[in-house]
Amino acid sequence: MTVEDVLRAATERLTASGSESARLDAELLLGHVLEVDRTAVLAHPEAQLSTDQAARYDAAVERRATGEPVAYIRGIKEFYGLAFAVDSRALIPRPETERLVEVAVAEVMRRLTATPRDSNDPPIRIADIGTGSGAVAVALIVALRKQRVRDEFSVFATEVSPEALDLARENAVGHAAADRLRFVEADLLPPYIEAPFDLVIANLPYVRSDVVPTLPIAASFEPRLALDGGPDGLAVIRRLLERLGDGALAPDGQALLEIGADQEAGIVAAVAEMLPGWSCRVERDLAGLPRVARIAPPRDAPPTGGG
Repeated sequence: MTVEDVLRAATERLTASGSESARLDAELLLGHVLEVDRTAVLAHPEAQLSTDQAARYDAAVERRATGEPVAYIRGIKEFYGLAFAVDSRALIPRPETERLVEVAVAEVMRRLTATPRDSNDPPIRIADIGTGSGAVAVALIVALRKQRVRDEFSVFATEVSPEALDLARENAVGHAAADRLRFVEADLLPPYIEAPFDLVIANLPYVRSDVVPTLPIAASFEPRLALDGGPDGLAVIRRLLERLGDGALAPDGQALLEIGADQEAGIVAAVAEMLPGWSCRVERDLAGLPRVARIAPPRDAPPTGGG
């Protein structure tokens, strides 16, 4: 069978199964089986598949038809211009989370350029809370290195799931970022972890518990722990806010927390209630939707002690 033939059949199969991106799914999976990118697939519709290739493609399409995410079938997901290993150990990186990385990179660069630094200055201490696949932390490190920033920062990543932490380590090694990352198995940012940090970033679960069962079937293959944010979606984030107010953030530090598009009022109210006097400003993504809560202590806050 030709590429055109199998793509047509796969698209029909995936459309019948309920996929909202049947043609794209079919093309990506065929590229995976043929070990070429999607452009090459589209450029040669007349190319013939071997019997083995056709069989492996059929198997991949059937996995997708049951709802399994394309990223898990391929074993990779593109994020912030990088290819990350992904599987059921951790949440698949979302495009909207790239905004969190953008804001974090800009904040680090602002700190590095705001005042002159010399070799005796300590590095900017960054904590990535709930690192999952490690995509945010690794993308941040790679982006800073492209800006010729190397030794002026360090990243500390926590994750409650040991399986996800193993995946994060694999991605850090794969992108030559492991030398700037320290991984710790922990629930959020417990008191025994070194603090304070200059920058805390986190993409924590923020989907409301009652919404999780209504998500597309692909989400059912991902760890619920990485999705379920409690009754209002902010339960896990509130636990981190409590820790921020208990000395985890430096007096001039900032926390950058990804939120849902409908949670701007909720996060502002939570910060006002739990961290009186702290500021909370919400950055928007490319679609103009609320995406990253920028949280900071009062400017005249006294120095905080370690946890």
